[in-house]
Amino acid sequence: MSCAIHATGLRFDYPNGVMGLAGVDLHVGHGERVAVIGPNGAGKTTLMLHLNALLTGTGELEVAGLRVGHDDVRDLRARVGLVFQDPDDQLFMPTVREDVAFGPLNRGCSRIEVQERIREALTTVRMTEHADRAPHQLSLGQRRRVAIATVLAMRPSLLVLDEPSANLDPRTRRELIELLDGLERTLLVVTHDLPLAASVCERAVILSGGRIVADGPCREILADEALLAAHDLELPEGYVLPRVQLQP
Repeated sequence: MSCAIHATGLRFDYPNGVMGLAGVDLHVGHGERVAVIGPNGAGKTTLMLHLNALLTGTGELEVAGLRVGHDDVRDLRARVGLVFQDPDDQLFMPTVREDVAFGPLNRGCSRIEVQERIREALTTVRMTEHADRAPHQLSLGQRRRVAIATVLAMRPSLLVLDEPSANLDPRTRRELIELLDGLERTLLVVTHDLPLAASVCERAVILSGGRIVADGPCREILADEALLAAHDLELPEGYVLPRVQLQP
């Protein structure tokens, strides 16, 4: 199987000398759903930002069939969709419709195709009825759905989400999980929400100190209490892993 992500020896140091990544080897196949978990400062967001060249380090990195740092970054960003933790970092147009249209229009899509992509993306996130509303009038959960729609409108082969459940109430979080579970594309989910990881992803990677320290089936990783504790991770109190509907 070809890889959606193929990273070998990926390293990055911030200008202040803080190490971001210390030689990451990561291979993700097309169609996989992978949770990237780890303590604060582990390098999770740094890794995410490398996937469409918002940051560039040393080592080898191929994403969605393109070599990061060598091939056209515009093509890379069309194939790799990043959804940031704060949807307000992605929504800046007067209406939801215009936000979703922005990317395809800037890729040169025809007006007819743009309208089809808007319809498709908003239907997927169940926000069609809000197309003509201003993003600032929406709830956090609705804005997060629209942020996902702006990325889906580009029809990326890889979707990367940073803390998608952060600050959501239980019902909105459950609806988000249902949405993500229905997406048929490669997913990389950066999260502290371990139950969400279990519900959406069949594979988990623990990133700690800029290195991958564990990589395996999500159920097995999350069932290893000693491993989680060694990297400042834990399941919520009272949470029983076998009760969740895990991906096979």
